[in-house]
Amino acid sequence: MSFRARLTLVAAAAVALAVVIASAVIYVVVRSDLRNPVDDTLRNRAASISRLPPGVLGHELFGPDLGQVGIFPQIVRSNGTIVPVNSPFGGASLPVTDDVTATARGHKKTFLSDVHVGGTHFRVLTFQYASGYAIELASPLTTVDRSLRHIRLLLLVIAIGGVAVASALGLLVSRAALAPVRRLTYATEKVRATGDLSERIETAGQDELSRLAGSFNTMLEALEESTRLQRQLVTDASHELRTPLTSLRTNIEVLATERELPPGDRKKLLADVIEQLGEMTTLIAEVVELARGEQLAHEPEDVRLDLVTAEAIERTRRNRPGINFTADLQQSLVRGVPMNIERAIGNVLDNAAKWSPAGGDVEVAVRDGEVVIRDHGPGIDDTDLPHVFDRFYRARSARGMAGSGLGLAIVRQVAEAHGGTVVAERAPGGGTKITLRLNGAAPERS
Repeated sequence: MSFRARLTLVAAAAVALAVVIASAVIYVVVRSDLRNPVDDTLRNRAASISRLPPGVLGHELFGPDLGQVGIFPQIVRSNGTIVPVNSPFGGASLPVTDDVTATARGHKKTFLSDVHVGGTHFRVLTFQYASGYAIELASPLTTVDRSLRHIRLLLLVIAIGGVAVASALGLLVSRAALAPVRRLTYATEKVRATGDLSERIETAGQDELSRLAGSFNTMLEALEESTRLQRQLVTDASHELRTPLTSLRTNIEVLATERELPPGDRKKLLADVIEQLGEMTTLIAEVVELARGEQLAHEPEDVRLDLVTAEAIERTRRNRPGINFTADLQQSLVRGVPMNIERAIGNVLDNAAKWSPAGGDVEVAVRDGEVVIRDHGPGIDDTDLPHVFDRFYRARSARGMAGSGLGLAIVRQVAEAHGGTVVAERAPGGGTKITLRLNGAAPERS
């Protein structure tokens, strides 16, 4: 059964239940309203009879006034026998129960009951008239029962009509309410069939289904952007790998020839092969790092940013022994993945050291979840500043230097994965200043 059918069925069942309850309440109220006048008439007549002298029994009770109001009495002795009078029931009589005889003896108070005599429904009021005698006053309920039958039929028709209308309206409401779900289903099936992540769902309003459609659109946008970046990464990586692979293949083919090479040339070719293999290894590692996207590889934890920066400085100092590093590292606690943060800081430090002159200075400062690294190299051209964190982007002045153009792209990826930013700018007096800001700084612990 479809969700639309279930929704319609639930709506119809709810309306049916409401109609049944309302009909039952209406029937009980109307029944009470129709029977109350009969009961009141019986009580009034009983009060009139009770005021008669105690010795008056028999025909005096069956005067013309009783027949005119449609009330028929029956006198019962305490032993259960009926006082012989002209019966108004055509030879039949009202049933004499233990409650009637108990009333005649004075053991039971006045009470009302329903009886059937000769196929006629009566409302009967039984009360004690004198010691040892009870009188049953009966009033036919023929008119009342006829009205109640008409009302029952009317309520049944209303109930059936209400359920039918509720079912029809339920279909219309479910169709309108589930329209966003149908569009969502259509979009999902189309994406699955075509792989087209540009599909979107039109949204209107602020209800739950509209928000669901909006979330689905956001998810498709994220998937489309992720797919685009992956394709771009594959394209760019293929392009970047083509040159070193071609050069590496050429050198290996030369080394594999049978002709003798001068020792110096052979040694130089082997050094080139080793260098190219190292560059390719670095490039592949960085491509893999970028391919992970913005997801954190490990669970985040509290990280002392100053200590991680100190470790990155020491590693860069070993790799770049000709550069002087000066550090102002204030205690700073952030939330993140230590190895990723250290990798990002190390890339910035390595970039600063690469562009610094021999014996140059690189200044590092850490405070309040922020790392600032400044070198005294030639600086970045204004035309290159907007692109330094793009994948595989290399400034014109850097195209003759070793590197893949992915180092600073990884820095931006780590910053964004930690809810932060990274900015490069020309430093006053020359050089470049890069500011890495990691948001979500953890509170300092005393």
